[in-house]
Amino acid sequence: MNRRTFLASTALAATAAPAPRPNFLFLIADDLTFNGIHAMGNTEVATPHLDRLIRRGCSFSHCFHQGSWTGAVCVASRSMLNTGVSAFRVQKQFENTPLWGQTLGDAGYQTAIVGKWHLSKTALERSFHDREAVFMGGMYESGPDAYNRPSPGNTWTPWDTTKKGQWLHTEPYRKNEPDSIQHAAKIWADTAADRLRDMAAKPDPFFLYVGFTSPHDPRQAPKEYVDRYPADKVAVPANYQPEHPFDQGDAKVRDELLAPFPRSREAVQLHRSEYYAHITYLDHQVGRILDALEASGKAANTYVIFTADHGLAVGQHGLMGKQNMYDHSTRIPLIVAGPGIRANRRVNAMVYQHSVFATTCDLAGIPIPKPVEFPSLASHLRATAATPKNESVFCWYRDFQRSVRTRDHKLIVYPQAKRIQLFDMKKDPAETKDLSAEPRYAALKTSLTTLLRQHQKDLADPLPI
Repeated sequence: MNRRTFLASTALAATAAPAPRPNFLFLIADDLTFNGIHAMGNTEVATPHLDRLIRRGCSFSHCFHQGSWTGAVCVASRSMLNTGVSAFRVQKQFENTPLWGQTLGDAGYQTAIVGKWHLSKTALERSFHDREAVFMGGMYESGPDAYNRPSPGNTWTPWDTTKKGQWLHTEPYRKNEPDSIQHAAKIWADTAADRLRDMAAKPDPFFLYVGFTSPHDPRQAPKEYVDRYPADKVAVPANYQPEHPFDQGDAKVRDELLAPFPRSREAVQLHRSEYYAHITYLDHQVGRILDALEASGKAANTYVIFTADHGLAVGQHGLMGKQNMYDHSTRIPLIVAGPGIRANRRVNAMVYQHSVFATTCDLAGIPIPKPVEFPSLASHLRATAATPKNESVFCWYRDFQRSVRTRDHKLIVYPQAKRIQLFDMKKDPAETKDLSAEPRYAALKTSLTTLLRQHQKDLADPLPI
């Protein structure tokens, strides 16, 4: 073989060699609203590490979860995330549907989970090979003094490690270290860094799922983080109300008992101060995981995905929780960075977070299981998708609420309260002016109701509107 033939055959072999499959590092926060990140529009909160992830990759400005059949909205959201199946069908199909981690594992991926799961044990066992450092519950209790704050005589503070909550014994999760009391976010970050090192040392691609319990209440953080947000300096949101104008359903659900009724401006400032402190502490731990990924040598071929299960009110509209149809509760961050994604790309298409399952399959060249309904977002990541016209998203909460949102407007229907709200989302993004009673919007109300009913039909929603 002469030199020219040898070089040609070498080039052909190099061309034919398959590219290594990408790794996936998935980070999910709990109760993080869409604008709870500095680079996504909230100048009050410091999130330098999430900001740099946004600069590195693609962020979705209008990402939503589809709704819930329970006050524990994270259960419904995580069920859809891990199956790709829509809200009404997933309740019946969950235990018999291919799961996200299971699908990647069957395709040869190392799969591991750290932190919050909040779904069934059988689903956990189907999804991940490594599942030692898992919190199976939904939230941490911190005693009655974590509620109804501020109130006379209540001295609960976020940094008091004796109050339990996010302050955990490390022993169940860090078994080779002496037991100590540490914040859950640090425990998950420490453990995730260990898993990254172990998985990166092996030849097979990896899928690491990190479920943070932050910034869910009890919203605890070290004192130096809370001190960064003096409550009296925190802004009261533009859509602040002492109480919601009517019972929207589950008006006294657990989340709503965190602050007294009516909500004083001081109470809202206190809770938002602690929310921001918890977010900034979460951001610090995310930064540590990103640093561990860089140190592993696998960052160049790893997609990093950051999102949340749902948003949170924290004093907006007279509410504290997520059991409502306002954007602060249904809209969440979604950031994807990795190979082939243009830096600092912003996508304003309306998407569901539950598309992440199909997206990773698409990016890895793995067939998307047939039951998966939420479509891949890979074309948005590759900048090959145009924003569709007349797009809309549907959301629901138990039998109490239904909503449809277009880019311009949102209609919320409260079947049991017999109320309707209509908002102009371009002129009034904080949803402060209900237009439903104005005659000039009658035709719009009718068309949105028709659109809402079409979504219900498509999703097998049995509730008549």
